[in-house]
Amino acid sequence: MSNIKNVCVYCGSGPGTNPEFVKAATAFGKTLAENGVGLVYGGGSIGLMGAVATGALDHGGKVTGIIPTFLTKREHALQRAQELVVTKDMHERKQLMFERSDAFVAFPGGVGTLEELVEQMTWSQLGRHSKPILLANIDGFWDPLLVLIDHMKQTAFIRPNLWVDVLTADRVEDILPMIEAAAAQLPETAKLMDQQIARGL
Repeated sequence: MSNIKNVCVYCGSGPGTNPEFVKAATAFGKTLAENGVGLVYGGGSIGLMGAVATGALDHGGKVTGIIPTFLTKREHALQRAQELVVTKDMHERKQLMFERSDAFVAFPGGVGTLEELVEQMTWSQLGRHSKPILLANIDGFWDPLLVLIDHMKQTAFIRPNLWVDVLTADRVEDILPMIEAAAAQLPETAKLMDQQIARGL
């Protein structure tokens, strides 16, 4: 039985310039639905956020959108979602997204997507959680970030004892198997830790 019940997807509220981004996000939403895995995401109905949610909903998937009040109009909150949680601010949004998810997948996006991704990487690095983190490297989108991370390692700002394992998948069909395999390798003590400290980040 899979350890992954819900996947948090970070992605852009815009579609980007490459049609492959929307195509991939839609396909991943469909994959989650077909495998009985819930989607937790930022709650918008536009851009890649809308694409991944629509992909899940159109194939019978369960979608939880979490969006702060001030973004409900700007990002056109998705009313179709089975659950739409409106938070008071970004901090509450990110906390709830963490608590409700068993893994994190970052699709292409902008500064907000990068910030959410890096926060999870930081929490993992500091031992605050052990949930899988994966970069959906569609058409090499995340290559510059991977180069930067390698540069941080080479210059000893990411030291061996502070390394965080970030998975990378170039193809949508590889994402779910990779995060499921990573979750399956976690010891029970790590899974218990994630539950115990979810509200103490």
